[in-house]
Amino acid sequence: MPSPELIIFDCDGVLVDSEIVAARVEAQMLREAGYEISAEELAERYSGLTFRDILLSIEQEAQMLFQASLIDHAEAKVDDRLRKEVKAIPGVAEAVAGLSLKKCICSNSSSQRIDAMLKRTRLAPLFEGVIFSSLETPSKLPKPAPDVFLHAAERMGARPGACFVVEDSVHGITGARAAGMRVIGFTGASHSHPRHADMLMEAGAETTVSRMHDLGGVIAALSEFSADI
Repeated sequence: MPSPELIIFDCDGVLVDSEIVAARVEAQMLREAGYEISAEELAERYSGLTFRDILLSIEQEAQMLFQASLIDHAEAKVDDRLRKEVKAIPGVAEAVAGLSLKKCICSNSSSQRIDAMLKRTRLAPLFEGVIFSSLETPSKLPKPAPDVFLHAAERMGARPGACFVVEDSVHGITGARAAGMRVIGFTGASHSHPRHADMLMEAGAETTVSRMHDLGGVIAALSEFSADI
């Protein structure tokens, strides 16, 4: 492959341990609206999707309708909980700082939520000016669409085929692969489950890591050979 030019990090579940926090809030609200689901099941099935897309998927599967106001109420509650509870993934600050390549964030979360989480976890200085939210791309299409990845690569001056993406969700991996990028799956957050690594590999990750301490070495090793995209 071309020499790596850019490392793209998902935010939720990769840099910050936020997926399980959001899943607990969203699962509770879904149960109150009449749909029984646990936080663990929600995280396993829908990790990486916006809450709007989660609701649309459940509506189609369960043949039920939710009030539109549920989205805004859930987003506000999740933001409040994250401001109070979110923590950095162990070892992530050292792992990111140790990478000599250009790096950025591609996320389905709003830039306001990303900023708040990075400030609370003291990761903000590592990604100043290089945060890309799918909500703020020209198309506004969230992952699993590839748009946010392609937008970031263009803005960062990197060829898609020379980008590595670190993702914790099937939907994120699907989008990164569709963008022509190579993907490393991450399974070290609190929402990880026994099938997590297998699901990420099946979605197109070349390998998975469960500790941020291992990321630099894995990127270096994968850079030595090309992969079919």
